[in-house]
Amino acid sequence: MNDTLAHLPDDPTILKAYIAQLQGRLSTLEEHIRQLIRQRFGASSEKAPANQFGLFNEAEQDQPDNPDAVAKAEAEITVPAHQRKKPGRKPLPEALPRVRREHDLPEQEKVCSCCGSHDLHRIGEEVSEQLDIIPAKVQVIQNVRPKYACRHCEGSIQTAPMPPQPIPGSIATPGLLAYIATGKYVDGLPLYRQEQFVLNRLGVEVARATTAQWMVRCGELVQPLVNLMRDHLLESPLIHCDETHVKVLRESGKKAQSLSYMWVQVAEPVPDHRVILFDYDPSRSGSVPVRLLEGFKGYLQTDGYEGYAAIGRQEGIISQGCWAHARRKFNEAVKGLKKGVKTGKAYMGMAYIQKLYRIEREIKDCSCEEKKMIRQQKSRDILSQLRQWLDKSLPQTPPKTLLGKALNYLNNQWDKLIRYCDEGYLRMDNNLAENAIRPFVIGRKAWLFSTSQAGANASANLYSLVETAKACGLEPYAYLKEVFTQLPAAKTLADIEQLLPWNQNSS
Repeated sequence: MNDTLAHLPDDPTILKAYIAQLQGRLSTLEEHIRQLIRQRFGASSEKAPANQFGLFNEAEQDQPDNPDAVAKAEAEITVPAHQRKKPGRKPLPEALPRVRREHDLPEQEKVCSCCGSHDLHRIGEEVSEQLDIIPAKVQVIQNVRPKYACRHCEGSIQTAPMPPQPIPGSIATPGLLAYIATGKYVDGLPLYRQEQFVLNRLGVEVARATTAQWMVRCGELVQPLVNLMRDHLLESPLIHCDETHVKVLRESGKKAQSLSYMWVQVAEPVPDHRVILFDYDPSRSGSVPVRLLEGFKGYLQTDGYEGYAAIGRQEGIISQGCWAHARRKFNEAVKGLKKGVKTGKAYMGMAYIQKLYRIEREIKDCSCEEKKMIRQQKSRDILSQLRQWLDKSLPQTPPKTLLGKALNYLNNQWDKLIRYCDEGYLRMDNNLAENAIRPFVIGRKAWLFSTSQAGANASANLYSLVETAKACGLEPYAYLKEVFTQLPAAKTLADIEQLLPWNQNSS
């Protein structure tokens, strides 16, 4: 303590400046501690309660021009009339098969004693439904192929060929492969759990290495479908892209503890279907999206990761930012405020962004032409006000604080963020890709890692197939079984195209 005091300056002016610097650092540290505490113990949702952020409650009175008119517009928001659904049990789906079981009266009770003995006549019935389930069962399919030979020459032995199989020579049928793939890539059940708690329970012993090899072979089998899906993806005018980490134990030149990455791309080439593609790569460098999106021309929506800068500089690519990430920065700044503080620039920034999102909610059912027109009329005005407020707030805010980071992110991404107003089919944020990658993240928590690069590539292909199928309204198991049955027999491009998820849905 004495040594520290001995190094303090004697000049009062320098000492005050030094203390002010320490106070600034202390304030920043306290802000980060409050944010971490709220992240650890507070609600994780970023959704703001209604009317939490008043647009014009800034302590410094940084209102835009004519605040009374805007406040009046805020107060005149109407809520469409709606009818509340009565609480109660939902009816069971009509598509489920029904098994009729009659519970009749005994014969001696079908007599009325009102004025003698008269038989009761059936005048109707009461039907109540219960839901039953038949547990999974296994069976052995015997493929019997008669053999024929000539009695005269005792030669020319002929046998009918086996139908094309997803894995030739394997004991696995398309149904079993689809069952295991659905368990892992849809339900998040690792292969060892399926081995122990599913297959063994049914009296079947299959080694985990065998099921792992089955999934690798299935991933290779569906590669032609994934290639066609990529062709459709690259034809879209807008692609959403995101990435997340994955561990691969056996990679050349990398330790088992190192991270590789799973990249996801989402597009809606036509209104009636969506393409979701996963790709594994050991790297997170900017060369990966350049390779994956080779030949693409249009809008590319991503977060602020600099790895997308390389593809953004290519001719024909228009980079678009994500307002959800900008809002997240301001939400972190709000969480870093002292308890009880309900005003300030963090709340002001959140209020502006909330107002932009409110317009998007109001026009979500409009056509692309109508969306573009309304954004040009309403959203552009709010963005202009936000830009003025941002230019005024940036010089007044220390850049290393949570608010400073939010303001700088907004400023650095500004040109990309405002591009959603250019076309009606563009989206305000990149949530489409973040939502698409979530099933993979949830599954990763269960199976933890891939053993090999082949396994990671197979997982990418199978995730692509099941997530696109789900987006097209298909039941994953039924779709995978159909693919594993029909794809080995496909001979033409038309045969393969017919197995695309949106074509299955239409048929």
